Amino acid sequence: MTGGFIKAGICSFGMSGKLFHAPFLHAHPGYELSAIVERHKQDSRERYPNAKLYRSVEDLCADPDLDLIVVNTPTYLHYEQALLVLQSGKNLVLEKPFAVTAKQAETITRLAEEEKRFISIYQNRRYDGDYRAVKEMVQSGWLGELREAEFRYDRFRPAPGGKQHKEGDLPGAGILFDLSPHLVDQAIQLFGFPKAVFADSWRMRPDVIANDYFEILLYYDRLRVRLKATCIAREPVFAYTLHGMKGSFLQQRSDMQEIKLQEGISPTLDSWCDGPSRPDGILHTEINGKLVRKETTSGPGNYMGYYDDVYKALTGVGPNPVPAADGIRNMKIIDAALESVREKKVVAL
Repeated sequence: MTGGFIKAGICSFGMSGKLFHAPFLHAHPGYELSAIVERHKQDSRERYPNAKLYRSVEDLCADPDLDLIVVNTPTYLHYEQALLVLQSGKNLVLEKPFAVTAKQAETITRLAEEEKRFISIYQNRRYDGDYRAVKEMVQSGWLGELREAEFRYDRFRPAPGGKQHKEGDLPGAGILFDLSPHLVDQAIQLFGFPKAVFADSWRMRPDVIANDYFEILLYYDRLRVRLKATCIAREPVFAYTLHGMKGSFLQQRSDMQEIKLQEGISPTLDSWCDGPSRPDGILHTEINGKLVRKETTSGPGNYMGYYDDVYKALTGVGPNPVPAADGIRNMKIIDAALESVREKKVVAL
């Protein structure tokens, strides 16, 4: 670091770079957004004129001034580019999913340890307001001992979007790689690592190559957790459903941060995006011997919290918000889910 700033570079200026990384690195007082890779365009010039423009990740990694590089390229490139970043002596933030396999994730982690470099996995959905409401409910004990949970990430996209790295015949393509890392990570954070996995995935829409639906069942000793996503859900259902021995909690997916970022609203270090203006959850339980059924409203989320936590970790005043070990655990479940789909069996972990 020079001048008290962490000088950061971003490997891509597609949707994730424009929405989830550049605005936060630019707005946080502890970072300097120093460099951005755009292979052909120069869209970043308008909003970040002081950032250097590189045409390749190799050139970005060769910049001697950078302290931190964000690998936010398509999943099939994560392994190769993460190794390149670490070999260049830079610290690393790596988009989810960590890699295509747990083995690749472990190799990246070993290199980070050898090079004594920092590595953190970008799991921004830990900072969603709706998920935080679920986490608070689980920790409250109001539901009693949990027996069943379902986490969903549904969309209505009846026509393919045309992005080959997400929907084509490439390693890491498909909705299972795209969305299950969010749900798997949230489940592990709340319930720990499961005993076994059973999964199904297939192609619901015509003329698609990669999977656009998945269901993953996580087995715990006294709990079952179902993770699901589909591309043909016009009518949304509750994103989180929890059933315990005392009560139930249902929570909508209502975090507004992505929408605000798409509208061009710049984030700040403090809470910059309001929570929902109306109730988005239902609690039905027993409290102090009385039956309670009421609507609940989640609070605001804050993706800036992730980069603030990374800043604290890099400056030695806080823990890594999402260490490599978390990402490896997530990848082991995804590996097991893919094996379960192929073999049509429960896979022990």
